This record gives sequence, structure tokens and C-alpha cells, in this order.
Amino acid sequence: MSENMDGTCKAPMEEDSRNAITRSVGKFSFQPKVLVVDDEKRIRDACHRLLTEEGCEVERAESGEAGLQMIKSFHFDIILLDLMMTGISGFDVLSHVKALHPDTVVIVITGYATIEHSIDAMKKGAFDFLPKPFSPKDLRMVISKAIEFIRTLQDIAKQRSRMRVMINLIGDGVLTTDNQKCVALANPAFLRMMGCLDTEVIGCAVTDIVREPKLIDMIDKALAQPPEIFVELTDELTITEKGGEEKIIGVRCIPFRDRLDRNLGTVTVLHDITTLKKLDKVKSDFVSMVAHEIKSPLNSILMQLKVILDGLAGDLTDKQREILTRSSDRITSLATLSSELLDIAKIESGLINQEKEELDIAELVAAQVGFYRDRALAKSLELTCDDAAPSVRIMGNRTNIEEVVTNLITNAIRYTPEGGSIRVGVSKDKNHACIRVSDTGFGISEEDQEKIFDRFYRVKNEKTRYINGTGLGLAIVKSIVDAHHGMIKIDSRINEGTTFSVYLPKIAS
Repeated sequence: MSENMDGTCKAPMEEDSRNAITRSVGKFSFQPKVLVVDDEKRIRDACHRLLTEEGCEVERAESGEAGLQMIKSFHFDIILLDLMMTGISGFDVLSHVKALHPDTVVIVITGYATIEHSIDAMKKGAFDFLPKPFSPKDLRMVISKAIEFIRTLQDIAKQRSRMRVMINLIGDGVLTTDNQKCVALANPAFLRMMGCLDTEVIGCAVTDIVREPKLIDMIDKALAQPPEIFVELTDELTITEKGGEEKIIGVRCIPFRDRLDRNLGTVTVLHDITTLKKLDKVKSDFVSMVAHEIKSPLNSILMQLKVILDGLAGDLTDKQREILTRSSDRITSLATLSSELLDIAKIESGLINQEKEELDIAELVAAQVGFYRDRALAKSLELTCDDAAPSVRIMGNRTNIEEVVTNLITNAIRYTPEGGSIRVGVSKDKNHACIRVSDTGFGISEEDQEKIFDRFYRVKNEKTRYINGTGLGLAIVKSIVDAHHGMIKIDSRINEGTTFSVYLPKIAS
């Protein structure tokens, strides 16, 4: 039998307990500093010897008075404190420690271990209770727990510090509130956009720092959303600054919830889109000119060609019909190109704050497959959808996500020869919903795969040269996926087929 810390006998120690403190210290970014305050010299010396061997920096104090002097001069991570000492008691020292260093972990030790003492010590802020006589094993275990506790607090503090620095440095305004509409966080960019000069706003009512009724209304609507609905609210604000200059601010607001879908508060992000709006006006003026000067005449020409091809202007020879049909197809392609250019410009500008809502991807994909099944059958293609697709939900714009699925399916139909098959499926992993469209078509070479998402790029070879297209479909898909913070991958082999996989962030369940 070996001895306790005070010289009495104890049971044999387990080998794991010997390494408990060493393992914990190894996870620290610095050497834990420990103070032993006890009027028994053998206790002080035994604790000093053991903890020093385990990698701690240990100081000793023979009384409460001496301990207080050391605590006033230095910060200790852990204090081993005897409750019953002559002079100043451990209870008094404990109160002073918590007043000077609230984050210090105090472990009280005493030979007078009672329930009342334990309760009193815990009420005053003690971390744990170690009754005499205690063994090296007991000491190791309680110190290792204390070190792990300190490390957890440090990790939390580091995460909060990183988050605070990051949010304070970004140019976008960020506001978070609790469910009572009190400010939990407001970064400098947000306060600047709101014209608020006060920097100490945490705990204030939102209405004390926000004077925009539209923004207050968005926060109210986000807080009022029932558990079964989770919608990102978007809008734009026009703010007049000093000097009369107008700023246009894009606003996004969502509720913040716990695992039981209870609204804990809101998160609001403001983005200054003034410059982009001005650029968008230039683009809009240009598009209007194109629509008036190019698109309208193209449609008129198409109508005239249809009159001729329908035979309303007289009979046509086969050669004339062939030439006019080819011309009509070319003009139709130009009209389609104008429309798709407009679509991609709108998506990539990021100026349209589109409403996002919870979408069931499996349901959306199944609807699109059903819509295009007749077109596939007309080309003798088998278009199928995975019936066992899991229900997985994302936050997205329905029209945009439908356009992604539409483009991928119509591309597969266009580039798969007759008799082939197209399979559309939905799956999910820890963080994403995945939409896969696989075909048995011509396939895409590795060289072409690197350029396939570029605007106007089309794969041209003997098998695809006669297939019409603008080369913008996959560019539009990529832009929409990027706007939803997702990614798209391609896996293809020549003469075997192609699989496009779209990954979109799913809503945490």
C-alpha cells in the first residue's frame, strides 16, 4: 500500500491517472500556473512535487494572508485552497480570488469535509471539492478536470474573439438581435450605415439605433415566422446621408433558431450596392436599347418568315423552304441568345435580392423530370427519376433552382443519341443536398471539361457540330449555383456519358 498526500495509506493507483494531467497539459498553449495555499507544509510540498512533475508551474503559500499577497501580484490558473487555516480562512480567500480573478479555477481542500462546507464553497464559486486525506490519484484527476475546464473556456473565448474580429472587419453591416428585439451584436459597418454614433449598443432596443421602418418591419416578420416556415427576407433601403448623397443598401434578414425550431432572435446583413446599382442602370439602358433596336426587328423577321413558310405568300420550292427554314432557325437562336444574356447578367450582378424559401429538392426535381419526359420520349430517350430520393430541404430561390435542373436535363436530352437514357437523382450528405443528372450521351473530353462553364463555349466535334445552342446554359447554371453558395462538378467519359452533380447547402435538421 502506498501513502496519501498527507502520509496516510491509500489504495494502489491506476496507471491512467498518472498521465491524466500530462495529457491535459499537453493540450495547453502555455504552462498552467498553480498556487497551493495550505498551512500544512507536507501537503504544500507533496502537491508541489507531484504537479511540477506533471508539467505545471507551482507556487506555495503557507497561509491565507500570504496567498492573498501572491494572488494580488500574479494571476494563477488553478488555486488549491485549504478551507480551515489559522488567520484568514479559505472561505475569505475564495471570495477575494473571485473578485480579483473570476476566471481562476479554485479547488478547495480540507480535513473537515462536510456537505455544508461543500455547498458553501460551491456557492462562493469553487470548481471542485477535495477532502483530506486525498491520494495522488485524487489530486491528478481533479487537476486534470480543472485544466480541461480552463481549456474549454479558452477555446470558447478564442472562437468568440475570432468571430468578433472577423465581423468587425468586414465591410458589410451585421446586426443580431434576441427574441425581444434587443441588440446582441452590431458591427461598426452596421452602425455607420445607420448613422449611429454610439458604439456601446449591446442590450439596447433595436429601435434605439435603427430609424428605418422597413428594417424594423423585416426583423418583426423574421421573429414572427412559425416553426414550419424558414424564409430569408430580402429588400433594399435608400438612405440619405449628410450632404444629400443617397446610399442604396441591400438587406437580408433571417430568424435564428435553436434545435427545437424556437426563434431565439434574428440575423440581419446590410450590403452597400450603390455602385452596383449605378452600373446596373447602365446595363439596363443598354438592354433596353438592344430590346428596341435588335430584339423587336428579329421578332418581326421571324413572323414574316413564318408567313412565307406557311405558304401564305405563295408556293415555295423545296430549296427555298430549306433556305428560309435555316434562316428562321438562326434568327431564333439570336433571339434566344439575347434573352439568355439578359438572364446571366441579372444573376451575376447580384443586385436582385431574390426571395429565398425552404425548398424540398426531391419534390422540385421530380416535377421537372415529369415536365420534360415527353420531350425525351420524342427522341426515344428514357428519362427516369430516383423514386427513393430522400427529402432534403435547402434555402433557395425556386425559379433559379428550377432553371438549374431544367438546363441540366435539356442539355442531357440534346447531347444523348436516340435510344439512350437519362437518370436524375437526389441525395444528401452531412452538409449538402446533391442533384445528379447522368446521361449515356457523347461525353466530354478532359480538355473541354475545363472550359464547359465558360460563356459561349460549346463542345464541337463530329457528333455535336449540328446541335444548336448558345453556349450559355451551363454558364447560367454555374452562376445560379455560385449565388446559392453551392458548387457543381462534372464526371464524363467520351462515348460513355456525363454526370453533373450540383451541391447546395442544406438546412440543418
